[in-house]
Amino acid sequence: MNPLTSKFNTPFHTAPFSIIKNEDFLPAFKEAIELAKTEIDHIVSNAEAPTFENTIEALDFSGEVLDRLTSLFFNLNSAETNDDIQKIAQEVSPLLSEFSNDITLNEGLFKRIKAVYNERASLDLTKEQQTLLDKKYKSFSRNGANLPEDKKTRLRAIDKQLSQLKLKFGENVLAETNKFEMHLTEEHQVSGLPDGAKEAAQQLAESKEKDGWIITLDYPSYIPFMTYADDRTLRKKLAIAAGAKAFKGDELDNQEQVLKIANLRHERANLLGYETHAHFVLEERMAKTPKNVETFLNELLDKAKPAAQREFDELAQFANRLDGIETLQKWDSAYYSEKLKQVLFQLDDEQLKPYFKLENVIDGAFTIAERLYDLKFEPIDSIDKYHPDVLTYKVTDTKGDLVAIFYADFFPRAGKRNGAWMTVYKPQFIKDHVNDRPHISIVCNFTKPTKSKPSLLTFNEVTTLFHEFGHALHGMLANTTYPSLSGTSVFWDFVELPSQVMENWCYEKEALELFATHYETGEVIPMELIEKIKASATFHEGMQTLRQISFGLLDMAWHGQDPKGITSVKAHELKAFENTKLYPDVAENCMSTSFSHIFQGGYSSGYYSYKWAEVLDADAFEYFLESGVFNKEVAKKFKDHILSQGGIEDPMVLYKRFRGKEPQPDALLKRAGLIPK
Repeated sequence: MNPLTSKFNTPFHTAPFSIIKNEDFLPAFKEAIELAKTEIDHIVSNAEAPTFENTIEALDFSGEVLDRLTSLFFNLNSAETNDDIQKIAQEVSPLLSEFSNDITLNEGLFKRIKAVYNERASLDLTKEQQTLLDKKYKSFSRNGANLPEDKKTRLRAIDKQLSQLKLKFGENVLAETNKFEMHLTEEHQVSGLPDGAKEAAQQLAESKEKDGWIITLDYPSYIPFMTYADDRTLRKKLAIAAGAKAFKGDELDNQEQVLKIANLRHERANLLGYETHAHFVLEERMAKTPKNVETFLNELLDKAKPAAQREFDELAQFANRLDGIETLQKWDSAYYSEKLKQVLFQLDDEQLKPYFKLENVIDGAFTIAERLYDLKFEPIDSIDKYHPDVLTYKVTDTKGDLVAIFYADFFPRAGKRNGAWMTVYKPQFIKDHVNDRPHISIVCNFTKPTKSKPSLLTFNEVTTLFHEFGHALHGMLANTTYPSLSGTSVFWDFVELPSQVMENWCYEKEALELFATHYETGEVIPMELIEKIKASATFHEGMQTLRQISFGLLDMAWHGQDPKGITSVKAHELKAFENTKLYPDVAENCMSTSFSHIFQGGYSSGYYSYKWAEVLDADAFEYFLESGVFNKEVAKKFKDHILSQGGIEDPMVLYKRFRGKEPQPDALLKRAGLIPK
């Protein structure tokens, strides 16, 4: 009996991590795929005429065992991977890709879906059912169901190849991150580093039986060094190592993967009748077309570039005055920005960190969710974990009913990719009159506790935690009938609204006073520090905005045109960055080869959505500010019209129902200090 395909006999049917062995995965996938195929066969061979219930609804609820297994396995591959899991992923991905194509290219199934779709005007469907029908029909037509047989065969081959290339891309980036370490043995080499960062680097060296300090490319090690280390030569070495990930012409090089992925995506889009991959993707986004995305990014660029250039010039002059730096380089950016921030605001992360003990910040996020959405978070130790660092919580409402199971995984380790993300182990749905609640997880890479200090977060890490927690709330508060429309299953340029709006509470006095207390004295964060946090919130916002725009433009440069003529990944990237460039280029570096968001994750043709969602979030939070940041009425509207609704309606319809009007970009531009308030 394979534990992965049996019913989970665990508290709340959570994943039984402790009894799962790596060798269980491949047979489980094969069994779950066969089970899902049988469910599809039942739908196709049904002698009754196609109806919404026996075809569309049955299809959405099919493959539950496979979906849970897939979520569990690929979440582990991101958060707790090893050589065995990576090998299994390479074997499993083509099987899943093939199965997905078996469904979307199943003529009998599509015939039934099409029959229901063609009758849609005469069916008495709810709005959610209409959306599901439309989504199912499009998922087939947009994935080749109307293609002739020879093109279907080519589509299958492309999808299989893409799934393997994306995995290989991610494995190379992780291997490059883990491979690099900078071993320092002289005290002057760690001059400027805060005590906590030095202690962490020393502990890492000790764990590897070495003297001195070890600095790595993991964010909690990399960021403090780039921000505080006085040795410019070492900052340069570290920055070049980070920027050269998978761009060294060796066995871990991703240039070939990048070109193949871009070309295969383009060919796939053409096969399906779309001009480019971006045209294909954006049809199912709020932005709708590549032209709209480019217009949006370029309009923001017009507003941000003058401010960014002013900020850059000011920083260059400051570095020159302070240390005689003649040409400001990328490895100077964080270091001199931090020094300038201290001069302008008398504020640095080391002043703030004692007030942001990780456990207190977690409690703060929970308290804010309780005050806004009536949720209670209770630690629960009867739930299996995939690593001892993982925290587990039972989330309930005011009646004590289960809302969600919540996993939180905060520290870096060798088997975990960099960055931060929210993920779902089990979605919410309603079946047989039972509201089946979701299992949600957030994964981050924060500074670990040391022998002398708990985990103290930088302010940037605090906003990251709140950001991922905002995504988690979107998943936890889901209240839809169908799993494929639940929680974060929304248009990609809408998915960042709940996460980005949550970050705003990190800047509000009423919220900070709930959790920002000194880890040693218990003193609440002083008002003057709160004022400095707010005052410095728009510090270098022009440069930050320009950076995000540059990533969005790079994404569109790969996916919004025919990539066949691209021979040099680096040259193509430089062209895309032309209008957003501030720092001199570094020959050894290339961003595309480690741009996991677009080449491994789900952000291809969608990176612009971070800025797009910022327009929504600034406008939405303005509504809270008008009524009070803990106003129950506004919070209820946000919960009822946004957080609980998943993808059951067009996002703009949901947004207008919450806000009463379309979002105004001015709220973002004012908040960013790019236009006067």
